[in-house]
Parts: sequence; structure tokens; C-alpha cells
Amino acid sequence: MIEMHTHILPGLDDGARSKEEALEMALQASEQGIQHIVATPHHGNEVFEAPREIVLQHVEELNEFIGKHGVQVEIHAGQEIRVNTELINEWEHNKLLTLANSKYILLELPHNHVPDYFMDLLFELTIRGLVPVIAHPERNKAVVETPDLIEEWIGQGALCQLTAHSLTGQFSRRIQKLSVQLLKRKMIHFVSSDAHNCHTRAFALREAYRLTERVIGRGGMNRLKENSRRLLTNEEIVIEEPIKAKRHLLFW
Repeated sequence: MIEMHTHILPGLDDGARSKEEALEMALQASEQGIQHIVATPHHGNEVFEAPREIVLQHVEELNEFIGKHGVQVEIHAGQEIRVNTELINEWEHNKLLTLANSKYILLELPHNHVPDYFMDLLFELTIRGLVPVIAHPERNKAVVETPDLIEEWIGQGALCQLTAHSLTGQFSRRIQKLSVQLLKRKMIHFVSSDAHNCHTRAFALREAYRLTERVIGRGGMNRLKENSRRLLTNEEIVIEEPIKAKRHLLFW
């Protein structure tokens, strides 16, 4: 299996605090059947910065460290980039990383709203040959209130990543129900743990795929797994048309 959103690099954000903790996370991932992990430290969220060259250096060092301990997991470079008005400028100046050196770039929205320039930003990224991947949209307040927002983003060429713990119910019952709804409406293209540690925010990909199969069947689950494989190998991902929400008719 492939994890495309994690905070395993030590000391860069609110994820792993040391190489030893990162090693423990890699071991936990391996025990779940995960062979590839894309490290995506927070970048540009006004709390954490993860400069491109620093991330690349940390990935190289962590691969060497876990390799010495016999853990059969490969770490790839990436960033979880907070949406901001300077994002395109940063890209033009080679300051940003895509996921595993692919055309897929991971974006994080503010928790409480969607910036009014977001659609323009998606357009600017797509005309540069990038595919925006929106991290955990189910945890954004505006999406919780108006899930149909995601239809517009997908129409602009974006993909969406659901957090495993949203599906297992760790965040709230409401977010869990929304996660199921988004899966059924074909608005989710990836599932990933967004792992920060081995305890409160651990790897949960195996459990999430088990639940995904219950919601959308084995075929649907396998499509999500295949999408992660295609991301890692920088292949094209087919975007299915989202299913419209059912409208309840009122009879007077």
C-alpha cells in the first residue's frame, strides 16, 4: 500500500519529533503492509515552514536511517502546502515540492473557510501542468456545510484526499458521515492516514480501506488504491463524474 500524506519527517512540524519516532512510525506502517510513504510536512501555514531543500535532505537521511534498521519502507518527498496568495510565486521560484516528484501537488485549505481566490488558484496550477490534490476537504468547515463545493473543484481538475481517521470516526460523527457521503458521490480520489505519530494520529490505512470497501465495494476501494499507485508513478488518473446530491422534493 501507498501513503501519500504523512508527517513522518522528524523535527519539521507537528509530526515525528525524532529519528527514533520516525523509525517507529515506519515500522508501524510496514506492519500494515505499507511499502511507500510520501512525507508531506506542513509548509506555509504561518506556523511551520518546510523549505524544499530541507525536505529533500531529511528524506535522504531518513531513508538511510530506516534502511540501516531493516525496515522495508521507502520515503518520498512532498509538502502539505497551505493555500495562500504567494503559492504560484513560490512555485515559479522552485520553492515547492510535488508529491514524489510527480505532477500532483498537495494543498491544504484553512480549517474554517475557503479563500475566495481558490478557484483561480486551481486554474493557475492546472495550466502549469499540475494536478492539485486537496488534503482532507471533509474537515473544512465550509465543505461540512456545503459539500457540493467539491464538485466545482473537481470540475477545475482537482482531486481530493480523505483522511483515514475521518472515516473511522476519530474526528466526529458528523465528519464520519460526510466522509461516507463523499465516497458514495465519487468525490474522493485518495485515502491516506495523515499520520503524525504512532498513537493519537497513527497509520490507519488498512482499517480505512476495510471501511471503504464496506461503503463503495471492493471495486471502488481498488480504484482508490490504484490512484495512489498512479500518483507515485506519475501516471494519469481518470476523474469520474461526481454523483449529484439527491434533492428532496416538497409536496404542498
